[in-house]
Amino acid sequence: MATLIRTLADHSDDVNCCAFSSSCLATCSLDKTIRVYSLNNFAQLPYSPLRGHTYAVHCCCFSPSGHLLASCSTDGTTMVWDTRDGRMLAVLEQPSGSPVRVCRFSPESTYLVSGAADGSVVLWNMQSLKLYRSGNVKDGSLVACAFSPNGNFFVTGSSCGDLTIWDDKMRCLYNEKAHDLGVTCCDISSQPVSGNTVENESKVAVEDWSEDDVSAWLYAQDLADFVGLFKVNNIDGKELLNLTKESLTNELKIESLGLRSKVLQKIEELRMKTISVTIPDEFLCPITRELMKDPVIAADGYSYEKEAMENWITNKRRSSPMTNLPLPSLMLTPNRTLKMAISRWLETQQKYS
Repeated sequence: MATLIRTLADHSDDVNCCAFSSSCLATCSLDKTIRVYSLNNFAQLPYSPLRGHTYAVHCCCFSPSGHLLASCSTDGTTMVWDTRDGRMLAVLEQPSGSPVRVCRFSPESTYLVSGAADGSVVLWNMQSLKLYRSGNVKDGSLVACAFSPNGNFFVTGSSCGDLTIWDDKMRCLYNEKAHDLGVTCCDISSQPVSGNTVENESKVAVEDWSEDDVSAWLYAQDLADFVGLFKVNNIDGKELLNLTKESLTNELKIESLGLRSKVLQKIEELRMKTISVTIPDEFLCPITRELMKDPVIAADGYSYEKEAMENWITNKRRSSPMTNLPLPSLMLTPNRTLKMAISRWLETQQKYS
């Protein structure tokens, strides 16, 4: 039975969001402030309230360590605060200047994502506190976001009902109309579930899988009975690919010949998929995610497929597809060095195919 512990009524306007760390509670409001409370007695910390936003604050979240707090606002900024003394560490301005509706830290605090009312989403590097990558959803305002437990991908939800899955390099992996009346919140389970949980396994190299990724793969292959055994032995993607009949017998102590054979068969299938050619990321056009045939350099310094970039300039805003910042020039310069590198790579693949 739930029991009311305390009612906090310090904000002077609507409370839009609240977030917990291991020791604190943070709340943000239409009154432009963020208030931070100790979980010991629910007293406000000495530096609370945090002031800096010039309009309503829509969302706040703690980093996994609890040392950082992020807040985002109608003023088009995401602010990062030090929870130990309340210092403002950074003001991250959404490139488009649009009101920022949601922000989230990645599990390792490597990145902070911010989503805005115009559908723009930005991945910020938390070490440099600089923009790392940016993108846009097709329609609607971004109002929800969640990272996977290993940080390899994150999902955003929009007011038009779309869910979009992005990898940690801001490549769109999947988009689906999930709800008719808009997404207001989303989250990703910290535990693997049965079913086709690794449908996008090829998107992340198997050797880079975490132990949780391996657990998800075991569930998907109907090998759930081995999840505990693999976790105890710290089997990650690299270890998984190196498993042999001997190691399954002597190290993991799988005595049943039938079970060993089943596991080895699934691992062999995984190895065969891993062997398939992976195109170097720098050879892919950031717009189409396809191998470039006629790469050109735009004024933002990035290389794109010529036709894709020309269509981008013609049909969309004259801004960088990678940073969302205005292009100082619309000139496209042939990248002959990259084109030669792609040709050499193709010749190598044909030689060994």
